[in-house]
Amino acid sequence: MSVRIAVIADDFTGGLFVASNLEKLGIPVFYVCDTAVLHEAADGEVLVIATRLRFMPPARAVAALDGLTTMLDEIGVEHIFYKYCSTFDSTDEGNIGPCGDLLIGKYGQRRLVFGPGYPDLHTYVHEGYMFYKDRLISESIKRSDPITPMNDPDMARVLQRQTAETVGLLPHRVLHRGVEFARGYVDDQQGKGVRYFLMDCVDNDDVATGATIFRHDHITTGADALAIELISQWTSEDAGTRRRTPSPVARAEGGEVVLVGSCSGVTLRQRDHFAQDNPMLDIDICEADEDILMARALAWADEKLGAGQPIGFSVAGDVASVADAQAKFGIMGAARKAEAILAGIAKGLGGRGVRKFVVSGGETSGAIVEALGIQSMQVLPFDELGAGSCISRDARRISLFLKPGKIGAEDVFSAALEKMRAP
Repeated sequence: MSVRIAVIADDFTGGLFVASNLEKLGIPVFYVCDTAVLHEAADGEVLVIATRLRFMPPARAVAALDGLTTMLDEIGVEHIFYKYCSTFDSTDEGNIGPCGDLLIGKYGQRRLVFGPGYPDLHTYVHEGYMFYKDRLISESIKRSDPITPMNDPDMARVLQRQTAETVGLLPHRVLHRGVEFARGYVDDQQGKGVRYFLMDCVDNDDVATGATIFRHDHITTGADALAIELISQWTSEDAGTRRRTPSPVARAEGGEVVLVGSCSGVTLRQRDHFAQDNPMLDIDICEADEDILMARALAWADEKLGAGQPIGFSVAGDVASVADAQAKFGIMGAARKAEAILAGIAKGLGGRGVRKFVVSGGETSGAIVEALGIQSMQVLPFDELGAGSCISRDARRISLFLKPGKIGAEDVFSAALEKMRAP
Protein backbone atom coordinates (compact mmCIF):
# COMPACT_ATOMS: atom_id res chain seq x y z
CA MET A 1 0.00 0.00 0.00
CA SER A 2 1.32 3.42 -0.98
CA VAL A 3 -0.64 6.28 0.58
CA ARG A 4 0.95 9.74 0.57
CA ILE A 5 -1.87 11.87 1.98
CA ALA A 6 -4.13 11.47 5.00
CA VAL A 7 -6.82 13.72 6.44
CA ILE A 8 -7.81 13.25 10.07
CA ALA A 9 -11.28 14.79 10.40
CA ASP A 10 -12.49 15.66 13.88
CA ASP A 11 -16.05 14.63 12.98
CA PHE A 12 -17.80 12.48 10.38
CA THR A 13 -19.63 15.13 8.36
CA GLY A 14 -16.52 17.29 8.10
CA GLY A 15 -14.62 14.34 6.71
CA LEU A 16 -17.37 13.79 4.15
CA PHE A 17 -17.18 17.40 2.98
CA VAL A 18 -13.53 16.96 2.11
CA ALA A 19 -13.97 13.47 0.66
CA SER A 20 -16.95 14.34 -1.55
CA ASN A 21 -15.22 17.40 -2.97
CA LEU A 22 -12.11 15.35 -3.75
CA GLU A 23 -14.24 12.70 -5.46
CA LYS A 24 -15.87 15.46 -7.53
CA LEU A 25 -12.38 16.49 -8.64
CA GLY A 26 -11.61 12.89 -9.59
CA ILE A 27 -9.20 12.36 -6.67
CA PRO A 28 -9.76 8.85 -5.25
CA VAL A 29 -10.61 8.64 -1.55
CA PHE A 30 -10.69 5.82 0.98
CA TYR A 31 -13.02 6.99 3.76
CA VAL A 32 -12.30 5.20 7.03
CA CYS A 33 -14.57 4.98 10.08
CA ASP A 34 -12.51 2.30 11.84
CA THR A 35 -8.70 2.25 11.78
CA ALA A 36 -8.77 -1.56 11.66
CA VAL A 37 -9.26 -1.24 7.88
CA LEU A 38 -6.53 1.32 7.14
CA HIS A 39 -4.55 -1.37 5.32
CA GLU A 40 -7.36 -1.77 2.76
CA ALA A 41 -6.61 1.59 1.12
CA ALA A 42 -5.44 1.22 -2.47
CA ASP A 43 -2.27 2.76 -3.86
CA GLY A 44 -2.76 6.43 -4.68
CA GLU A 45 -5.94 6.89 -2.66
CA VAL A 46 -6.25 9.77 -0.20
CA LEU A 47 -7.06 8.49 3.27
CA VAL A 48 -9.83 10.40 5.03
CA ILE A 49 -10.21 9.19 8.60
CA ALA A 50 -13.43 10.12 10.39
CA THR A 51 -13.14 10.53 14.16
CA ARG A 52 -15.14 11.96 17.04
CA LEU A 53 -12.32 14.14 18.36
CA ARG A 54 -14.16 17.46 18.20
CA PHE A 55 -15.77 17.42 21.63
CA MET A 56 -13.29 15.20 23.46
CA PRO A 57 -11.55 16.73 26.48
CA PRO A 58 -8.08 17.96 25.42
CA ALA A 59 -6.05 15.21 27.12
CA ARG A 60 -8.17 12.47 25.58
CA ALA A 61 -8.15 14.10 22.14
CA VAL A 62 -4.37 14.49 22.22
CA ALA A 63 -3.88 10.84 23.16
CA ALA A 64 -6.21 9.68 20.39
CA LEU A 65 -4.53 11.92 17.81
CA ASP A 66 -1.10 10.71 18.90
CA GLY A 67 -2.18 7.12 18.31
CA LEU A 68 -3.68 7.91 14.91
CA THR A 69 -0.64 9.78 13.64
CA THR A 70 1.63 6.95 14.78
CA MET A 71 -0.43 4.54 12.66
CA LEU A 72 -0.05 6.88 9.69
CA ASP A 73 3.70 7.12 10.27
CA GLU A 74 3.91 3.33 10.17
CA ILE A 75 2.39 3.21 6.68
CA GLY A 76 4.61 6.01 5.39
CA VAL A 77 2.15 8.88 4.95
CA GLU A 78 3.98 12.01 3.76
CA HIS A 79 1.32 14.67 4.40
CA ILE A 80 -1.09 14.72 7.34
CA PHE A 81 -3.88 17.29 7.45
CA TYR A 82 -5.78 17.74 10.71
CA LYS A 83 -9.26 18.93 9.78
CA TYR A 84 -11.68 20.80 12.06
CA CYS A 85 -14.85 22.79 11.45
CA SER A 86 -14.79 25.81 9.14
CA THR A 87 -16.34 27.84 11.98
CA PHE A 88 -13.65 26.54 14.38
CA ASP A 89 -16.29 25.32 16.89
CA SER A 90 -14.01 25.50 19.91
CA THR A 91 -14.24 27.21 23.29
CA ASP A 92 -11.49 28.02 25.80
CA GLU A 93 -11.74 24.39 26.93
CA GLY A 94 -11.43 23.14 23.35
CA ASN A 95 -8.76 20.84 21.96
CA ILE A 96 -7.59 22.45 18.71
CA GLY A 97 -4.69 24.22 20.39
CA PRO A 98 -3.58 21.16 22.41
CA CYS A 99 -3.80 18.98 19.29
CA GLY A 100 -1.63 21.51 17.46
CA ASP A 101 0.85 21.41 20.33
CA LEU A 102 1.07 17.63 20.00
CA LEU A 103 1.61 17.76 16.24
CA ILE A 104 4.24 20.49 16.15
CA GLY A 105 6.15 18.83 18.98
CA LYS A 106 5.90 15.28 17.67
CA TYR A 107 7.20 16.17 14.22
CA GLY A 108 9.57 18.98 15.16
CA GLN A 109 8.06 21.49 12.76
CA ARG A 110 9.11 25.11 13.08
CA ARG A 111 5.62 26.38 12.25
CA LEU A 112 2.01 25.24 11.94
CA VAL A 113 -0.79 26.76 9.90
CA PHE A 114 -4.37 27.03 11.19
CA GLY A 115 -6.83 27.68 8.38
CA PRO A 116 -10.49 27.94 9.43
CA GLY A 117 -13.06 29.40 7.04
CA TYR A 118 -14.74 28.16 3.87
CA PRO A 119 -15.70 30.90 1.38
CA ASP A 120 -17.90 28.57 -0.68
CA LEU A 121 -20.08 28.11 2.43
CA HIS A 122 -20.04 31.81 3.36
CA THR A 123 -17.56 31.42 6.21
CA TYR A 124 -14.76 33.98 6.07
CA VAL A 125 -11.81 35.15 8.18
CA HIS A 126 -10.54 38.73 7.83
CA GLU A 127 -7.81 40.17 10.06
CA GLY A 128 -8.39 37.11 12.23
CA TYR A 129 -12.09 37.88 12.71
CA MET A 130 -14.54 35.22 11.58
CA PHE A 131 -17.73 36.02 9.70
CA TYR A 132 -20.58 33.62 8.99
CA LYS A 133 -23.04 34.70 6.29
CA ASP A 134 -21.85 38.32 6.47
CA ARG A 135 -22.17 38.57 10.25
CA LEU A 136 -19.48 38.28 12.87
CA ILE A 137 -19.57 34.71 14.14
CA SER A 138 -20.44 36.09 17.58
CA GLU A 139 -23.57 37.71 16.09
CA SER A 140 -24.61 34.70 13.97
CA ILE A 141 -26.54 31.53 14.76
CA LYS A 142 -23.26 30.09 16.08
CA ARG A 143 -23.39 32.35 19.14
CA SER A 144 -26.13 30.11 20.56
CA ASP A 145 -24.60 26.75 19.63
CA PRO A 146 -25.59 24.42 22.50
CA ILE A 147 -22.09 22.91 22.85
CA THR A 148 -19.61 25.40 21.39
CA PRO A 149 -21.11 28.90 21.55
CA MET A 150 -18.86 31.19 19.51
CA ASN A 151 -18.82 34.40 21.54
CA ASP A 152 -15.39 35.71 20.50
CA PRO A 153 -15.02 36.41 16.75
CA ASP A 154 -11.20 36.78 16.90
CA MET A 155 -9.91 33.32 15.96
CA ALA A 156 -6.28 34.16 16.77
CA ARG A 157 -7.37 35.18 20.25
CA VAL A 158 -9.47 32.02 20.66
CA LEU A 159 -6.54 29.84 19.60
CA GLN A 160 -4.08 31.74 21.79
CA ARG A 161 -6.16 30.92 24.88
CA GLN A 162 -5.68 27.21 24.09
CA THR A 163 -1.90 27.16 23.69
CA ALA A 164 1.35 28.50 25.13
CA GLU A 165 2.81 28.88 21.62
CA THR A 166 2.83 32.35 20.07
CA VAL A 167 -0.07 32.77 17.64
CA GLY A 168 0.41 35.19 14.77
CA LEU A 169 -1.85 36.28 11.93
CA LEU A 170 -1.30 35.67 8.22
CA PRO A 171 -3.68 38.37 6.98
CA HIS A 172 -5.48 38.92 3.70
CA ARG A 173 -3.54 42.15 3.11
CA VAL A 174 -0.39 40.01 2.95
CA LEU A 175 -1.84 37.02 1.13
CA HIS A 176 -3.32 39.09 -1.68
CA ARG A 177 0.15 40.41 -2.57
CA GLY A 178 1.17 36.95 -3.75
CA VAL A 179 3.07 33.85 -2.70
CA GLU A 180 6.59 35.28 -2.55
CA PHE A 181 5.60 38.33 -0.51
CA ALA A 182 3.50 36.20 1.86
CA ARG A 183 6.27 33.62 2.20
CA GLY A 184 8.70 36.36 3.17
CA TYR A 185 6.22 37.66 5.73
CA VAL A 186 5.89 34.20 7.29
CA ASP A 187 9.68 33.82 7.45
CA ASP A 188 9.98 37.24 9.11
CA GLN A 189 7.31 36.39 11.69
CA GLN A 190 8.99 33.07 12.44
CA GLY A 191 12.18 34.99 13.13
CA LYS A 192 10.23 36.96 15.73
CA GLY A 193 9.11 33.81 17.53
CA VAL A 194 5.74 33.14 15.89
CA ARG A 195 5.10 29.42 15.37
CA TYR A 196 1.33 29.25 14.90
CA PHE A 197 -0.14 31.10 11.91
CA LEU A 198 -3.87 31.83 11.91
CA MET A 199 -4.57 32.36 8.22
CA ASP A 200 -7.16 34.75 6.85
CA CYS A 201 -9.72 33.28 4.47
CA VAL A 202 -11.50 36.11 2.70
CA ASP A 203 -11.72 34.31 -0.64
CA ASN A 204 -10.39 31.28 -2.47
CA ASP A 205 -7.32 33.25 -3.60
CA ASP A 206 -6.29 33.50 0.06
CA VAL A 207 -6.72 29.74 0.34
CA ALA A 208 -4.65 29.01 -2.77
CA THR A 209 -1.81 31.33 -1.71
CA GLY A 210 -1.72 29.92 1.81
CA ALA A 211 -1.74 26.35 0.54
CA THR A 212 1.22 27.08 -1.73
CA ILE A 213 3.20 28.52 1.18
CA PHE A 214 2.60 25.56 3.51
CA ARG A 215 2.30 22.66 1.05
CA HIS A 216 5.76 21.26 1.81
CA ASP A 217 5.04 21.00 5.55
CA HIS A 218 4.46 17.49 6.86
CA ILE A 219 1.61 18.64 9.14
CA THR A 220 -1.04 21.21 8.25
CA THR A 221 -4.36 22.03 9.91
CA GLY A 222 -7.52 23.81 8.91
CA ALA A 223 -10.99 23.48 7.47
CA ASP A 224 -12.43 22.13 4.25
CA ALA A 225 -11.22 24.83 1.86
CA LEU A 226 -7.56 24.57 2.83
CA ALA A 227 -7.67 20.76 2.89
CA ILE A 228 -9.16 20.53 -0.60
CA GLU A 229 -6.73 23.07 -2.06
CA LEU A 230 -3.66 21.48 -0.47
CA ILE A 231 -4.63 18.00 -1.63
CA SER A 232 -5.30 19.31 -5.14
CA GLN A 233 -1.80 20.78 -5.18
CA TRP A 234 -0.19 17.67 -3.71
CA THR A 235 -1.90 15.32 -6.16
CA SER A 236 -1.20 17.51 -9.19
CA GLU A 237 2.53 17.08 -8.60
CA ASP A 238 2.30 13.33 -7.92
CA ALA A 239 2.12 10.92 -10.84
CA GLY A 240 1.14 8.15 -8.40
CA THR A 241 -2.25 9.71 -7.72
CA ARG A 242 -4.45 9.18 -10.75
CA ARG A 243 -7.54 11.26 -11.40
CA ARG A 244 -10.55 9.08 -12.09
CA THR A 245 -14.20 9.16 -12.99
CA PRO A 246 -16.23 8.13 -9.92
CA SER A 247 -17.41 4.53 -10.07
CA PRO A 248 -21.14 3.71 -10.21
CA VAL A 249 -22.62 2.49 -6.95
CA ALA A 250 -25.01 -0.33 -6.12
CA ARG A 251 -28.00 1.24 -4.40
CA ALA A 252 -29.23 0.02 -1.04
CA GLU A 253 -32.51 -1.88 -0.77
CA GLY A 254 -34.57 -1.61 2.41
CA GLY A 255 -36.46 0.68 4.75
CA GLU A 256 -35.86 4.42 5.06
CA VAL A 257 -35.37 6.58 8.15
CA VAL A 258 -34.46 10.15 9.12
CA LEU A 259 -32.64 10.68 12.43
CA VAL A 260 -32.40 14.25 13.74
CA GLY A 261 -29.83 15.07 16.40
CA SER A 262 -28.90 18.67 15.65
CA CYS A 263 -30.83 21.43 17.42
CA SER A 264 -29.96 24.20 14.96
CA GLY A 265 -32.74 26.37 13.59
CA VAL A 266 -31.94 25.12 10.09
CA THR A 267 -32.39 21.49 11.16
CA LEU A 268 -35.60 22.19 13.06
CA ARG A 269 -37.12 23.67 9.90
CA GLN A 270 -35.95 20.63 7.91
CA ARG A 271 -37.49 18.31 10.51
CA ASP A 272 -40.81 20.14 10.41
CA HIS A 273 -40.85 20.07 6.60
CA PHE A 274 -40.26 16.30 6.54
CA ALA A 275 -42.92 15.73 9.23
CA GLN A 276 -45.60 17.35 7.07
CA ASP A 277 -45.78 14.21 4.92
CA ASN A 278 -44.11 11.48 6.99
CA PRO A 279 -44.44 9.99 10.49
CA MET A 280 -42.00 11.70 12.90
CA LEU A 281 -41.51 10.72 16.54
CA ASP A 282 -40.21 13.50 18.80
CA ILE A 283 -38.29 12.15 21.79
CA ASP A 284 -37.86 14.07 25.05
CA ILE A 285 -34.56 12.83 26.46
CA CYS A 286 -35.54 14.04 29.95
CA GLU A 287 -38.59 11.79 30.05
CA ALA A 288 -36.92 8.44 30.84
CA ASP A 289 -33.63 6.56 30.66
CA GLU A 290 -32.05 5.59 27.35
CA ASP A 291 -33.20 1.96 27.24
CA ILE A 292 -36.83 2.86 27.85
CA LEU A 293 -36.83 5.62 25.22
CA MET A 294 -35.16 3.36 22.65
CA ALA A 295 -37.62 0.53 23.33
CA ARG A 296 -40.59 2.89 22.93
CA ALA A 297 -39.16 4.27 19.70
CA LEU A 298 -38.54 0.85 18.18
CA ALA A 299 -42.04 -0.31 19.15
CA TRP A 300 -43.41 2.76 17.36
CA ALA A 301 -41.21 1.94 14.35
CA ASP A 302 -42.58 -1.61 14.22
CA GLU A 303 -46.05 -0.13 13.74
CA LYS A 304 -44.94 2.25 10.97
CA LEU A 305 -42.32 0.43 8.90
CA GLY A 306 -44.76 -1.75 6.98
CA ALA A 307 -46.60 1.26 5.52
CA GLY A 308 -44.03 1.76 2.77
CA GLN A 309 -43.02 5.33 3.62
CA PRO A 310 -40.03 6.85 5.42
CA ILE A 311 -40.21 7.42 9.17
CA GLY A 312 -38.31 9.86 11.35
CA PHE A 313 -37.03 10.29 14.90
CA SER A 314 -35.93 13.54 16.50
CA VAL A 315 -34.26 14.36 19.80
CA ALA A 316 -33.92 17.99 18.71
CA GLY A 317 -35.81 20.56 20.72
CA ASP A 318 -36.30 24.29 21.00
CA VAL A 319 -34.08 26.53 23.13
CA ALA A 320 -36.10 25.92 26.29
CA SER A 321 -36.05 22.12 26.03
CA VAL A 322 -32.32 22.11 25.27
CA ALA A 323 -31.72 24.27 28.35
CA ASP A 324 -33.79 21.87 30.48
CA ALA A 325 -31.80 18.86 29.25
CA GLN A 326 -28.47 20.60 29.83
CA ALA A 327 -29.54 21.64 33.33
CA LYS A 328 -30.38 18.01 34.12
CA PHE A 329 -27.49 16.19 32.43
CA GLY A 330 -24.85 18.87 31.78
CA ILE A 331 -23.93 20.24 28.35
CA MET A 332 -22.01 17.21 27.11
CA GLY A 333 -24.13 14.78 29.12
CA ALA A 334 -27.28 15.92 27.32
CA ALA A 335 -25.57 15.69 23.94
CA ARG A 336 -24.19 12.21 24.61
CA LYS A 337 -27.54 10.92 25.85
CA ALA A 338 -29.30 12.21 22.74
CA GLU A 339 -26.68 10.61 20.49
CA ALA A 340 -26.86 7.30 22.35
CA ILE A 341 -30.64 7.16 21.96
CA LEU A 342 -30.53 7.78 18.22
CA ALA A 343 -27.61 5.38 17.80
CA GLY A 344 -29.52 2.66 19.63
CA ILE A 345 -32.58 3.28 17.47
CA ALA A 346 -30.43 3.13 14.31
CA LYS A 347 -28.90 -0.18 15.38
CA GLY A 348 -32.35 -1.61 16.07
CA LEU A 349 -33.66 -0.40 12.72
CA GLY A 350 -30.67 -1.90 10.94
CA GLY A 351 -31.65 -5.24 12.43
CA ARG A 352 -35.15 -4.70 11.05
CA GLY A 353 -33.93 -4.26 7.48
CA VAL A 354 -33.66 -0.49 7.26
CA ARG A 355 -30.89 0.34 4.78
CA LYS A 356 -31.34 4.04 4.02
CA PHE A 357 -30.38 6.51 6.75
CA VAL A 358 -30.53 10.30 6.64
CA VAL A 359 -28.84 11.82 9.69
CA SER A 360 -28.59 15.45 10.81
CA GLY A 361 -25.76 16.40 13.16
CA GLY A 362 -22.02 15.73 12.99
CA GLU A 363 -21.66 14.00 16.36
CA THR A 364 -24.95 12.18 15.82
CA SER A 365 -23.64 10.91 12.48
CA GLY A 366 -20.52 9.52 14.12
CA ALA A 367 -22.51 7.76 16.83
CA ILE A 368 -24.88 6.19 14.29
CA VAL A 369 -22.15 5.00 11.92
CA GLU A 370 -20.37 3.38 14.87
CA ALA A 371 -23.61 1.77 16.10
CA LEU A 372 -24.21 0.31 12.64
CA GLY A 373 -20.71 -1.19 12.68
CA ILE A 374 -19.62 0.49 9.44
CA GLN A 375 -15.83 0.43 9.00
CA SER A 376 -15.42 2.23 5.68
CA MET A 377 -17.59 3.91 3.08
CA GLN A 378 -17.67 4.76 -0.59
CA VAL A 379 -18.21 8.52 -0.78
CA LEU A 380 -20.27 9.98 -3.61
CA PRO A 381 -19.11 13.20 -5.30
CA PHE A 382 -20.34 16.59 -4.07
CA ASP A 383 -23.59 17.42 -5.89
CA GLU A 384 -26.73 19.54 -5.67
CA LEU A 385 -27.41 18.21 -2.15
CA GLY A 386 -23.87 19.07 -1.10
CA ALA A 387 -21.70 16.58 0.75
CA GLY A 388 -22.88 13.64 2.80
CA SER A 389 -23.93 10.87 0.41
CA CYS A 390 -22.11 7.60 1.03
CA ILE A 391 -22.57 3.82 1.04
CA SER A 392 -21.01 1.26 3.35
CA ARG A 393 -18.43 -0.95 1.65
CA ASP A 394 -19.66 -4.10 3.37
CA ALA A 395 -22.18 -6.63 2.06
CA ARG A 396 -25.14 -4.78 3.61
CA ARG A 397 -24.64 -1.77 1.29
CA ILE A 398 -26.17 0.68 3.77
CA SER A 399 -26.86 4.02 2.10
CA LEU A 400 -26.43 7.17 4.19
CA PHE A 401 -26.74 10.92 3.91
CA LEU A 402 -24.90 12.57 6.82
CA LYS A 403 -25.23 16.33 7.15
CA PRO A 404 -24.06 19.03 9.57
CA GLY A 405 -26.89 20.70 11.42
CA LYS A 406 -26.54 24.21 10.08
CA ILE A 407 -26.74 23.66 6.31
CA GLY A 408 -29.16 22.39 3.67
CA ALA A 409 -32.48 23.31 2.08
CA GLU A 410 -35.74 22.72 3.95
CA ASP A 411 -36.56 19.66 1.82
CA VAL A 412 -33.10 18.09 2.11
CA PHE A 413 -34.27 15.00 4.05
CA SER A 414 -36.80 13.96 1.41
CA ALA A 415 -34.44 14.94 -1.41
CA ALA A 416 -31.67 12.76 0.03
CA LEU A 417 -33.99 9.76 0.30
CA GLU A 418 -35.21 10.31 -3.25
CA LYS A 419 -31.61 10.28 -4.44
CA MET A 420 -31.02 6.98 -2.63
CA ARG A 421 -33.95 5.43 -4.53
CA ALA A 422 -32.63 6.46 -7.94
CA PRO A 423 -31.35 3.60 -10.13
